[in-house]
Amino acid sequence: MKHYDYVIIGSGIAGLYTALLAREQGHVLVITKGSIEDCNTRHAQGGIAAAIGQDDSPDLHYKDTIAVGNGLCDEEAVRILVNEAPARIAELVNIGVPFDTLDGRIALTLEAAHSVPRILHAGGDATGEHIEVTLSRRIRAARVPVFEYSQAAEILVEKNSVAGVKVLDCHTGATEIFQCRHLILATGGAGQLFKFNTNSDIATGDGIALAFKVGAEIMDMEFFQFHPTALHLPGVTPFLISEAVRGEGGILRNVKGRRFMPDYAPQGDLAPRDVVARSILYEMQKTGSDQVYLDVTQLSPYVITTRFPHIYRFCLDHGLDITRELIPVAPAAHYMMGGIKTNSWGETNVSGLFATGETACTGVHGANRLASNSMLEVVVFSKRIMERTARGAKAGPSAALKRREIHCKLSERKATGSFPRPSFASLQKLTWNHVGVIRDRAGLTKAADILAVWQHKLPPPTDRPSHELHNLVLTGRLITEAALLREESRGAHFRSDFPRTSEEWQQHIVFTAG
Repeated sequence: MKHYDYVIIGSGIAGLYTALLAREQGHVLVITKGSIEDCNTRHAQGGIAAAIGQDDSPDLHYKDTIAVGNGLCDEEAVRILVNEAPARIAELVNIGVPFDTLDGRIALTLEAAHSVPRILHAGGDATGEHIEVTLSRRIRAARVPVFEYSQAAEILVEKNSVAGVKVLDCHTGATEIFQCRHLILATGGAGQLFKFNTNSDIATGDGIALAFKVGAEIMDMEFFQFHPTALHLPGVTPFLISEAVRGEGGILRNVKGRRFMPDYAPQGDLAPRDVVARSILYEMQKTGSDQVYLDVTQLSPYVITTRFPHIYRFCLDHGLDITRELIPVAPAAHYMMGGIKTNSWGETNVSGLFATGETACTGVHGANRLASNSMLEVVVFSKRIMERTARGAKAGPSAALKRREIHCKLSERKATGSFPRPSFASLQKLTWNHVGVIRDRAGLTKAADILAVWQHKLPPPTDRPSHELHNLVLTGRLITEAALLREESRGAHFRSDFPRTSEEWQQHIVFTAG
């Protein structure tokens, strides 16, 4: 049985960046269920936010983040995020991330709900790919061991402290146990829960499920961000059309060609994502269409092809020249704000268990994520995990942060009647229809009943697909039950039967097993 100081589950920016830091403090192993190149980070077209511009400041970045979070951002965590951002950017530059420059300075652009341009990009609209490739190259050069095609199947705990992890070889079906002092979950989100999503196929809620089963607290799961503009072409998997396209002047139009966002929000096309996503759905309903259009034809072809080369090339490969034609778009599941509850050092309530990236809930996003804060959150809090473990400190209770919380267990549901058989396709359809952009009690109750039945009926997992289905069903239950409990609309969570925000619900919903 092999023993490591750090075992890191996941090979996106969160896992690889943490591994680079951890290798300076002990023996490290990275475990990933696909290849090192399979991750959501590659799909991140937007960028990384940091107050490094002359007209910007951490205080201004703080105010923008708090405003978008709709009363649920953890103020201490946000202060940490914005104050430590410039130093983390400098580290990324030092390890070779090729951020775009203009006249010798890092170029900064504007995205929705930011008051000034503060978004750093690499390769125009290929920021995530450039960061991930840089990190993976450094990991290989440093000879950090990476176990690819290995599914984390179970966290091993002794006396509420992590002892190791059981891992399934996705090729042979054999299992192996790795002991460790520190287990860091960097498994990404759960976008594959929904029929229409912008995520890689690895985003199946693995970290959430693994952590929940060993007693870790799971928080804010009702807040799932739906990106308003995913490419909507017949037979083409939803492809993210970055929010930065609207930041550069892209205009949303309905199928009749009319600009509609000023009807819904004073910020127009640059309103927060949740507002834009719902507005698009309302406009689709009004016009009887399954899409709207994003218009960039008023921009010069040079700007489009140099600022968004990846988007331009992808669309052109599918017969669409966005310099001359409108881009058909519709909302799609994009980012999970909730996750494994951590304190400001990435610690969970299980000693030795840490979480970082999308699978973690640090509290910085609140009810809605400010664009491009997600990759920043990764590097800031991954660094803090290493600072914490370097001091040899024991994990402290995550409740050290001042949060108003409701603590819950998953309800025991005794649903009757006939239900569809559990499958990946039926799960995606169920959650998209009833736990999507717009929710209500009837739909959420139906989904909660079916998910509870499925969770009990699924046979024990034996391979990667069955593990992923188990993890998605459990993650789906946590999202659905949280959405059913929260009888208000706030940020990315919208209830048509409770359309207003309630002061009573300015608190976090936290689930624990047992």
